Amino acid sequence: MKKIYLSVTNDLVTDQRVHKIAVSLLKSGADVTLVGRKLKNSLSVDKRDYNIKRIKFLFTQGFCFYAEYNIRLFLYLLFKKLDVLVANDLDSLPANYLVSRIRRKSLVYDSHEYYTEVPELVNRKFPKKVWLIIEKIILPKINYSYTVSNEIASTYNDLYNIDMKVVRNVPYYLDKKNIRKVQNENEKIILYQGSLNIGRGLEEMIDSMKYIENCKLQIIGDGDISDLLKTRVKEQKLENKVIFLGKIPFQELMKYTVNADVGIALEENLGLNYYYALPNKLFDYIQAGVPVLISPFPEMQRIVNKYDVGTVYNHLNPEMLAKKINEIFELEKRYNNWKENTKIAAKELCWENEELVLFDVYSKVGLNFSK
Repeated sequence: MKKIYLSVTNDLVTDQRVHKIAVSLLKSGADVTLVGRKLKNSLSVDKRDYNIKRIKFLFTQGFCFYAEYNIRLFLYLLFKKLDVLVANDLDSLPANYLVSRIRRKSLVYDSHEYYTEVPELVNRKFPKKVWLIIEKIILPKINYSYTVSNEIASTYNDLYNIDMKVVRNVPYYLDKKNIRKVQNENEKIILYQGSLNIGRGLEEMIDSMKYIENCKLQIIGDGDISDLLKTRVKEQKLENKVIFLGKIPFQELMKYTVNADVGIALEENLGLNYYYALPNKLFDYIQAGVPVLISPFPEMQRIVNKYDVGTVYNHLNPEMLAKKINEIFELEKRYNNWKENTKIAAKELCWENEELVLFDVYSKVGLNFSK
């Protein structure tokens, strides 16, 4: 039985991607362990079919955290009985790479984003330079890798002459018959779900609620700017129109998503990571039958245009955003057409289809999915 260790720097509670991949790898008969971190405010993790290891760290952010994380992960993995290592994102790659070289084990790299182009690094020259050096040293030596979008894969393939595949972060197919939807005729729900970080268009969305009637904005998630967003809502006296639901385990998330009337993915152009983004929330909205409002970025726009499930908004100002959202609900025929089209898109954009690419990647490191 193959033993696989997947490493990630989050606390595993809301990470749908690593969960789906771990479950898919179980289909090969492998023994799968997912390694993450545990924070003071981390929610408990329900029992899963694979093994879980969460490590408490002295540091929680910055250089000290990443150094501690990779040193401790290296020591943890170095003495484990294992056959395949999976590094999720660049921040977990150094430890995994060193262990794979020392122990001559297969290494697979899952790039969840264009790491050196995330907003937190774009304007910080030294940290970005450090991660770029790590990327340039290790990535050309990676034989098995995949990422979340075609644009990111093409960029890495051109830069490092590798063959990075694309495994999009789509959800499992959802049978809506098994989900009870709460009907509310008086108010529409605008939904954002995901990390609450800079560049997600949340400030503009909150400000726009002053100009939108009979709607509530629900925000699901947590992140670096959570407190700033809550303060913004209080200052504008929008507490009755903007609801923060906090961090919700991914197993429960769809119960909220299906009750939305429009889902937003309004990333700002703060670097190539957002510009090339194909976020899982977009696919979650579609799977739940919810029309979408997105930024005019190539990957997201390609999906929305192909399936005709929503519209595009180019960041201008809160009043224009409010006008766009009001228009979504006013044009009922177009809106209903979008909802109908999500049914077709949902059947194609599901993990049951996407994991076939994953099987192909991992078959090259000795896993057999025909069992």
